[in-house]
Amino acid sequence: MIKKYIVRLTDQERNELAAVIKKLKGTSQKVRRAQILFKADADGPNWTDHRIAEAFGCRTKTVENIRQRLVECGFRETLDGGKRETAPVEKLLSGDQEARIIATRIGSPPPGYANWTLRLLARKVVELGIVESVSYETVRRTLKKTA
Repeated sequence: MIKKYIVRLTDQERNELAAVIKKLKGTSQKVRRAQILFKADADGPNWTDHRIAEAFGCRTKTVENIRQRLVECGFRETLDGGKRETAPVEKLLSGDQEARIIATRIGSPPPGYANWTLRLLARKVVELGIVESVSYETVRRTLKKTA
């Protein structure tokens, strides 16, 4: 089968891949991508996709996708992987809401309590109408960011 995306690496890229592979530097995905690119190099070992997939315990489609990404996106993005554009889950609280929660926490606790607990603070935030509903865990994360 004729390959649509041919991997041709420069000497500098080859040296960088060799360093990543030898030192196992980076994440496991980065090392695997480096190994695949190194073996897929047309001017180097030039292994088949099937042989590469067998050697590194992945699917041939993975090898094809890495080849395609190298040609379309470049060496750096292929090796390091793509970065997320947006967070997987949107923020639950806006900056204004976070500020009001922190201000509530700084204030004195209700009568009968020596300190704010997370559950008490979460109830108070809902009671004050800062948010409709909030988990004490969300409150904890908000306070931890500022601590």
